Amino acid sequence: MVNFTFIHAADIHLDSPLVGLSAYEGAPLELLRDAPRAAFRNLVDEAIREQVNFMVIAGDLYDGNWPDFNTGLFFTQEMGRLNRENIPVFIVNGNHDAQSKLTKQLSPLDNVTVFTSRNAETHQIVDIDVALHGQSFRNAKTEENLAINYPAAIPNCFNIGILHTAVEGHAAHASYAPCAISDLVDKEYDYWALGHVHEYKVLKTSPLIAFPGNIQGRHIRETGPRGALLVTVENDKPSIERLFVDTIRWHHLDVNVEAAQSFDDVVQLTRHQLQSLIQDDFDGLPLAVRVTISGSTRAHGELFGLERQLRQEILATAIALSEDKLWIEKVKLATTPTLDKASIEARSDAIADLQAYLDKAGNDEDLQQTIIGELMELVNKVPLDLIDITPELQSIQAGDIKDQLDSVSQGLIAHMSSGEGAK
Repeated sequence: MVNFTFIHAADIHLDSPLVGLSAYEGAPLELLRDAPRAAFRNLVDEAIREQVNFMVIAGDLYDGNWPDFNTGLFFTQEMGRLNRENIPVFIVNGNHDAQSKLTKQLSPLDNVTVFTSRNAETHQIVDIDVALHGQSFRNAKTEENLAINYPAAIPNCFNIGILHTAVEGHAAHASYAPCAISDLVDKEYDYWALGHVHEYKVLKTSPLIAFPGNIQGRHIRETGPRGALLVTVENDKPSIERLFVDTIRWHHLDVNVEAAQSFDDVVQLTRHQLQSLIQDDFDGLPLAVRVTISGSTRAHGELFGLERQLRQEILATAIALSEDKLWIEKVKLATTPTLDKASIEARSDAIADLQAYLDKAGNDEDLQQTIIGELMELVNKVPLDLIDITPELQSIQAGDIKDQLDSVSQGLIAHMSSGEGAK
C-alpha cells in the first residue's frame, strides 16, 4: 500500500468583505482586506513545501459571487503554482459558493476537480489507490442530508469523503446539509474531510472525521490560530497535523481591574496585560485584540461614560508598545460597582432617590417603549454590517433595552457616589 500526504482545508472565504471594520478607528484595513488571500498563499506554500500528493477544499472557497473578476484570477494563479508541482485539487462547493455564476466564467483548470451538485460522485487517484467522494451544494440553502447518498467505499482504496455540513450536535453555524456522525461512519470511509464549522474539531478518530476550521479568522468571534490539516497516511492509517497559515490573529483579552482605584489605574493594568500579550509572540503575527475591562472595582463610577476616552488611552498604549503588531479592535466595559444596591437603598439622600427613580424606569414598559422609539431613529441610520456585530444595537432593534437601562443605572449611581460612597 502506498503512503501519501494531502492537505485538508475548508472555509477559505476568498475576498470576504470586511464586517463593520471601517467603523473602528485605527483599523489596519489593508492588512485585514488582504488577509484571506495572504492565508491562501501560505496554504499553497505549505502544499508545495510538503510536496503533498493532493489538496482537498471542503466548501466555501469563495464568499458568494466575487466582488470583481480579480478574485477568480487570483485563485487561478495559485492553482497554477500547484499545477506546476503536479498537485491536484479536489473541491466541493458549500453554502457560500454554491453554483456561483462568476465561477463558471473561469476556464477549466487542469489540476482542479469540482464535484458536481447533481449527485454524489467519485474521483480516483489510481497511482496511490485513493478514492474521493463528494457532492457540491446546488444552492446556498441546502438543507437535505447529502451524506446518506454518498457512494459505497471502493475496496482496496483509501476512501475520503468530502462534505460541507453541519454535523448534528457539532455546529454553531447554520444547519446546512445536516447529518449524524453515524451517517458518516456507515459509509466505511477511511477519512471524512468536512467543512462549514469554522473551528478545528476532530469528531471521531476511527474513522478519522475532522473539521480543519477556516484558514483566517475574519472577526473577533474567530479567535486563535487558524489553518488547515496536513494528513499523513501510512499503512492505511491517517494522522493529522495542524498547519497554521493565518496572517493576522484575533484575540480576546480580559483585564480584571478589581484592584483599580481610578481611571489611570485601569489604563496601567491594561498596559501590563498588553505587554505580556506581546511577549507571548503568537507566532510573530499581528494581533487584533478586543479588550474587556471586568471586575468589581471602585473605579467603576469614574469609568462611566468614558468608554471612548478609555479606548483612546488603550489604543495609544498599544501603538507605543508595538505599532505594527497590535491593534485594539474594541474596548468593552464590563465592570461592576463595589457599592451594592442594598447599601444605596438604605441611604436617605439624593443618590437613594435617584436609585429608586431608575428602578421604576427599568420596570416602566411605557417609558421603555418611548426610549426605544427614539433610539430606533438612530439605529435606522446605522449600516447593517455594524448592527450585525453590535449586540446593543441588535437589542434595540428587538425592542429590548432593559439590560442597557440596568447598565446605565449602575454606572450613573456609581459615578455620583464615587466620591463618598467608595470610601
